[in-house]
Amino acid sequence: MITNPAYEEIIDFVAAGTNPQGIIDFHPSPTAKAKITDLIAREKTTGLSVEERSELDNFLQLEHFMRLAKAKAREHVIHG
Repeated sequence: MITNPAYEEIIDFVAAGTNPQGIIDFHPSPTAKAKITDLIAREKTTGLSVEERSELDNFLQLEHFMRLAKAKAREHVIHG
């Protein structure tokens, strides 16, 4: 079972199907953003558990994936 809300949101988004504009418009939910903001803040101050570090690493990989997907989607929208 997936326990990372940001990861789960991306999986649900992809599974539902979309188009280039949908990819461009996608943003994580406020709940997912708050969780990641908390992990980043705690990483800089008190540190993270192994599980939390893994969750943050997964999010950073997903963020990179979505940035690449959004760039490609913009190309499709601009060039048809």
